[in-house]
Amino acid sequence: MLAFPQKVTRGGCGATGCLIDLNGACPKELKVVARGKGKVGGVACMSACEAFGDPRFCCAVYSLFFKYACTRSYSYAYDDKTSTYTCANTDYTIVFCPRPYTR
Repeated sequence: MLAFPQKVTRGGCGATGCLIDLNGACPKELKVVARGKGKVGGVACMSACEAFGDPRFCCAVYSLFFKYACTRSYSYAYDDKTSTYTCANTDYTIVFCPRPYTR
């Protein structure tokens, strides 16, 4: 998914989102699988906080998987300033399943 601000009047805005299939690349420890009708398939990728039920994992090694895959998005709260956007008075265009990003 990508989000593009439209008609930016003020604030530090930019496009944000992620172009990686996080579910397909998810570490096995975080993968949620569905079982049924003789098939097993990955359906989601949990945060490490949720998977292990321990806050020590929330901002540690597993968050880097998400940050490297989606550099413009938060991998956990306050992870860095590159993922903070302060757009004022704008609308957004949301693109689901975008073509591979080239810029």
